[in-house]
Amino acid sequence: MKKSILYPFIAICLMSFGLSAQAPQKFSYQAVIRNGSNALIANTTVGVKISLLQSSPAGGVVYAERHTPTTNANGLATFEIGAGARISGTMAGIDWGNGSYYIKTEVDPSGGTTYSVTGTSQLLSVPYALYAASGTQGPEGPD
Repeated sequence: MKKSILYPFIAICLMSFGLSAQAPQKFSYQAVIRNGSNALIANTTVGVKISLLQSSPAGGVVYAERHTPTTNANGLATFEIGAGARISGTMAGIDWGNGSYYIKTEVDPSGGTTYSVTGTSQLLSVPYALYAASGTQGPEGPD
C-alpha cells in the first residue's frame, strides 16, 4: 500500500524539477478604434496589424503580427501582443536590452488586411521586463 502512494509522489516531485518560472512572451495592448470621420467603431470585428520597430519610429521591424479583435461599446479593442498571427520575427528573438523599441499600430476597420497606420509610439518599462528572463544574472545575495 505504501509503495502505491510513494511512487506517484516521487514521480510528481521529479517532474516538478523540470518546471521553471518563465516570462510569458506576450503583453497586453489596448487601442480605441475610430473611422476616418473620427467616430468610434463599436462592437465590430476589426483587423489590426502590430509591428515592433527597433531604434526609432521609422526603425526596422523586428516582429509583426495581426489580430482580429472585436471592439466593445466604447470602441476599445483589447488583445495580447505575442499571441496574434505572426507575420515576421519572434517575440523570443527580440533583444529587449538593445536600444529602444516602438510599436506601430495599423487598422482595417472592416476587419480585413487593408491597413492604415493609426500611430507609432515608444514602448516603455513593462515590455522591457521580458529582458529580465534572459538578461545577465545579478550578484549573489547574502546567505
